[in-house]
Amino acid sequence: MSIETAGFGALVIVLVMSVVTLATRWGGVFVMSYVPISDRVKQFINAMSGSVLVALLAPMAINGDNGARLALLATAITMLLIKKPLPAIAAGILTAALFRQF
Repeated sequence: MSIETAGFGALVIVLVMSVVTLATRWGGVFVMSYVPISDRVKQFINAMSGSVLVALLAPMAINGDNGARLALLATAITMLLIKKPLPAIAAGILTAALFRQF
């Protein structure tokens, strides 16, 4: 199946993607409204967020260039020292930008 991206094709694609995104987000909230939040469920949710982060970062660490690896290292070190995500993300972005500039 292919959709032409000229004319209204791109708009149709964006609308379909919007509906799918809203359905998954609202569906998750709807399903979780029936799940009692016990300590075990809290532990699962906390572990799941960490595993998603590792799943996103591991391919970049393996397949990425040296700028990506250095950015991951700078982000990790900054996070361990400061324990705040925004400065850590900024340090990673700045490190990758500086490495790739020079």
